[in-house]
Amino acid sequence: MEVGSLPVELWRVVLAYLPLADLGRCCQVCRAWRELVLSLDNTRWRQLCLGCPECRHPNWPSQPHLEPPSWREALKQHALATRTWTQNGPEHQSSACLLLFRRRKDRRIWHVGAGFEFETLRGALGVAGPYDRLVLHPGVYEEQAEVALKVPVELVGLGTLGEVAVLVCLEQQCPTARLCNLVFMPPWFSTVVYKTSWGHVQIDNCNFEGSQLQVRGPGTCQARFCSFSKGSSVHLLGVALSLLDSCDFSGSDTASVTVEGPPVSEKNWACKYMAALARTFSPCEVIKISPHRGNSTGSDTGVKKEHIRMENWQRETAVEGPGQGTVIKDSWSDGEEEGSKDGERTKNPLTLDYKIPYDNHGLSHLLKARPDGSLPSASSPIPPCSTPEPLTIQQELERDPEAQMFVTSTLGCIIRRCLFREGKGGVHLSNYGQARLEDNVFRCLNYGVRCIQNSIIVMRRNEVCECRASGVFLRLSAQGLIAENDIHSNGEAGVDIRKGANPIIVCNRIHSGLRSGVVVLGNGKGSLRSNRIYNNKEAGVYILFSGNPVVCGNHIFQGQAAGIAINENGRGMITENVIKENQWGGVDIRREGDPILRNNYICQGYSDGIVVGERGRGLIEGNHVYCNKGCGVWVMSSSLPQLIGNYITHNCMYGLAVFCRKDPENIEIRDGNWPGHEGINGEDSGDRRGVVEEDGREEQENLHEEGELFAWESDMDSEDERHSAHRSISVALMESNCMSFNGAVGLYVKTSEPLNIFSNLVNHNRGIGVAVLQSNQLTRLVTNCILENIRGGVTVDKDCRVELRGNGIYENNGHGVSFTGIGQMLENDVVGNSGYGIQVCGSGDVKVLHNRVQPALGGGIAVLGSVKAVVSDNQLFQGHPESQKSLLHLNPGNKSCVLRNNSILRHNSSCNSVPTWILENPPPRPLSSPPSGLSSSQYPSRLGISMTTRISATVENGCHSGSMFCSIL
Repeated sequence: MEVGSLPVELWRVVLAYLPLADLGRCCQVCRAWRELVLSLDNTRWRQLCLGCPECRHPNWPSQPHLEPPSWREALKQHALATRTWTQNGPEHQSSACLLLFRRRKDRRIWHVGAGFEFETLRGALGVAGPYDRLVLHPGVYEEQAEVALKVPVELVGLGTLGEVAVLVCLEQQCPTARLCNLVFMPPWFSTVVYKTSWGHVQIDNCNFEGSQLQVRGPGTCQARFCSFSKGSSVHLLGVALSLLDSCDFSGSDTASVTVEGPPVSEKNWACKYMAALARTFSPCEVIKISPHRGNSTGSDTGVKKEHIRMENWQRETAVEGPGQGTVIKDSWSDGEEEGSKDGERTKNPLTLDYKIPYDNHGLSHLLKARPDGSLPSASSPIPPCSTPEPLTIQQELERDPEAQMFVTSTLGCIIRRCLFREGKGGVHLSNYGQARLEDNVFRCLNYGVRCIQNSIIVMRRNEVCECRASGVFLRLSAQGLIAENDIHSNGEAGVDIRKGANPIIVCNRIHSGLRSGVVVLGNGKGSLRSNRIYNNKEAGVYILFSGNPVVCGNHIFQGQAAGIAINENGRGMITENVIKENQWGGVDIRREGDPILRNNYICQGYSDGIVVGERGRGLIEGNHVYCNKGCGVWVMSSSLPQLIGNYITHNCMYGLAVFCRKDPENIEIRDGNWPGHEGINGEDSGDRRGVVEEDGREEQENLHEEGELFAWESDMDSEDERHSAHRSISVALMESNCMSFNGAVGLYVKTSEPLNIFSNLVNHNRGIGVAVLQSNQLTRLVTNCILENIRGGVTVDKDCRVELRGNGIYENNGHGVSFTGIGQMLENDVVGNSGYGIQVCGSGDVKVLHNRVQPALGGGIAVLGSVKAVVSDNQLFQGHPESQKSLLHLNPGNKSCVLRNNSILRHNSSCNSVPTWILENPPPRPLSSPPSGLSSSQYPSRLGISMTTRISATVENGCHSGSMFCSIL
């Protein structure tokens, strides 16, 4: 009979009445018949799969509303899985003829129930032979003592699930057994209803109510489509390999699944079959994570770029443009600058004919166009428009052999497609246990996954949400791989790492948490790479108490607090992240936090880009900090950071601000004693959160577990170890940074500590280039280039101790240097500024030596008031020929000023030629080589972050005493 003799539709109707065995025979007729049978996937195959009493919907329990890709394939996988328990036949090594005559196992079926062969389960098991089937008819079967399974048997409940209930404790003493379609309840003498210590048990479509399944290695277990409710749990001790597939866990009093102990070296017969079954789960399968808005899906090659529309960001944040709409009124803005009106830059009257050229100064390479014609960040009026995109999981696995090893491992317990809900805990690993979790859902638990005591966990493509404490919790040297998971809406941290735990966390979405996204503390480590961490109520990544992770290539955005917070001796290597659109500081460092912060993009924040608070430390190098509504970098003077080679541009307020907070009303706030500080991460959490007491205890479960004291002293390094780990730093350092196109002052200093400012480029800022308003100890400005700022070059206020050496101060729209403090100006080039080249006033003690000065229309050097000054060996060049200002002016009433050996060069009015004045011997400053006597930067070798506290700073006169949004987590 040919298929073509009838329409295909009619054949499908006919074949829809065939049972499974007949459909298999039809597939063997010919290729046309096979294709016809396979086309019945959504009809007959679906009916057969859903009608099988031994299985449930293929996507039960987490996604029963979704249909599988193939119903026939789902039925096939179920049939293969249900036969694993019968594969334990002996491995015959005899001749082929003896194998030919091997007797086939004869299986008998025994019926158990009222009115049948056996009325009790114990009686049926006493006569059953190997591989016999015991069919339990509807009813309740209860035994008053433990029952042993001494031969392989199959226990099957008849009817729908729930009609057969078993109140018994079964101990397996045989190689294999199978349980199907039964409801297990605990007997009166034990909560354990099934246990095995060396055999294999297969459990299909069973319910466990208030009971425990216990498997001890080398025993193994395979459970499919089972429900564990009313406090039921699975306890695996030293298992080499077990599989929990498509099970539902709810209402647990402890962890739903506990994996304890290392996998035993001895393996039973089922391990190789289960390993083969586990390999069919395609360990390299990747489910793409839906990108958040603004993120492109991208390809698998190279590093992708995420484009940013700046006008959209400006409109969302109500910013007209970098610096626009910012009104700064300062004590040093006294209207002395000439040629400036309403903060707008006027045309410099110093024409090219008379201006001394300075374009080849030591930092000119930062301003020159690239070979492709694009402008570098320091000279571009447009902020960067693209950021690196996170790597895909394939790219991460290709470059990390350790992560590849975790992906391919199959030891321990494999849990896949299970639902954990409404209980105390999901999966708990301890004491070198191993587990692999794939495609599971953890919802409404106290915690989702807990891995402790040197255990190893592999988590891929799971959803962990709405847990009352942390979603994923690792401590005590736990390790493993956490990849492609969706971790969101948890009451505490999405991922909590502490006490030496060292996991690999890649390509996850960690978002919408009620507290932080990732917390690393108590000597926790770990590698966080290519994750999307967003919309968390507190810090996206929180590092404290000697936490020391690697945080690389992540997107941390739209958080309601800081992007990354480092506090309480926290450390860490934080590189190549995109940190944007956070409500508070992009990165917050304080209280001995000591990280390496390198090559990050910190942008579009609603407050400051980087905040280094009280006693903060760290190496901050090569970062792009731009388009933040507050300051680019905000530093408290009691901190000791090193800022080297950063691009701080297009921020709405100061580029880099160094503040001294000594006002009494903020002492308590600065020390972290603000109202409602009970929540460990910031806001007052009311009744839901515990109280952080002075001795370091907390009542929240994920910080105070099972009565353990929250005592981090035992987890942290000793003081000697911590301080000997890196070379000491005694003075804060700002070196080789670019502060450009910011909305106010480029570099603002109000400090009571010494400060070194070397080789920075400060240009095109809408305020003064460098303003020193308070400097009780020496502030050194050495070999900087201060160029074309809207108002002035350098301003030093009264009683400030400042040294200016080897700087180039060019074409600022005000005075080149306005100095009212105490100190010296040595070997600077001050050319083309609209006001005075150098103005010295007040009553301080000042030395002005070996400078080269050419103003535009103003005077060269002016000594005003009763200042005690020494002005010696300076070269003064006339600017515009029509300028009538004196190149060297001294207040006639000043008897304490010394003028000597200064040379003044003017234009020759009788000669029409332009003088060929150039800066040589040395060339224009700053010089390309560092000045003599300066030591190289000290790079700390061990760094980190810690638990931050909220620090609130008031805004005074436009944010001169603190940051605009300095409520820092």
